Amino acid sequence: MLNGRLLVVAFEGWNDAGEAATGAVRVLQEQLDVSPLFVIDPELYYDYQFNRPVLATDDDGRRRLTWPSATLSGPSVTAATSEDPAPLADDAELSVSGANGANIFLLLGSEPSRSWKAFTAEIIDAALTHDISAIIFLGAMLADVPHTRPISIFASSENDEMRASLELERSSYEGPVGILSVLAEAAEDAGIPTLSIWASVPHYVHNAPSPKAVLALIDKLEEIVDVVIPRGDLVEEAGEWENGINVLAGDDEDMAAYIAQLEQARDTVESPEASGEAIAKEFERYLRKSSDGKGDGRNDPPTLR
Repeated sequence: MLNGRLLVVAFEGWNDAGEAATGAVRVLQEQLDVSPLFVIDPELYYDYQFNRPVLATDDDGRRRLTWPSATLSGPSVTAATSEDPAPLADDAELSVSGANGANIFLLLGSEPSRSWKAFTAEIIDAALTHDISAIIFLGAMLADVPHTRPISIFASSENDEMRASLELERSSYEGPVGILSVLAEAAEDAGIPTLSIWASVPHYVHNAPSPKAVLALIDKLEEIVDVVIPRGDLVEEAGEWENGINVLAGDDEDMAAYIAQLEQARDTVESPEASGEAIAKEFERYLRKSSDGKGDGRNDPPTLR
């Protein structure tokens, strides 16, 4: 399932704490030779008072609007027409392995405001048109985790064969969901197996992008899909992110004490592999607390601003 055409998906909004999921897909977008194949019409699915268009200067010096949407991108040269694996970057020592050489597709956009069923139907039709063999959804949630420890990653699948092949857990969550879950169910119904990878982002730094979480998602994606993804400056940026939070927390006794409690709780876990059940429970708790659409529901713990 993971040796054919793979679609990696991330959406801005509810599923994207610390901009980690979209950040990971943007890294792939920068490294892979991909071009747009299909763009969702924003007029049908977005509330512009919630997802406003952005005005910016383009490469030609013109000020232009970018509208919220979702874009499916694919390789300029697919594995079916290329004999050699396509390198991810000019300076990469390794390239995407095996049949995945030029078979990574990307879907990146904003979570739609309305008409989710019609939106999902368009995405699944596009996936079937381009003969996608499996879809990998990337997400990130706010959680009670310390920024000083490795980012917790939880991978799951509703597909029996996928779980058996990768030794994954099946989420037991029941409650409100984001567009990723809607797309996942529709894909499985259409015969496309799916996999979800979620990162836990420290909730007390929810206002800042988290390159450390981006890096963790890329590490897991690389492990599961068997690709090599150049990191660029991401490792250095992740270190700077952690050091910056250390400086802020050093000036706040309450925050420092709270982080110490989180570190102690995390250190009781023997290994990242042994924490799968705990991460799954945290994921489910996050979704339940987020069900009112007003945030992650945490009012008591301190927050860095």
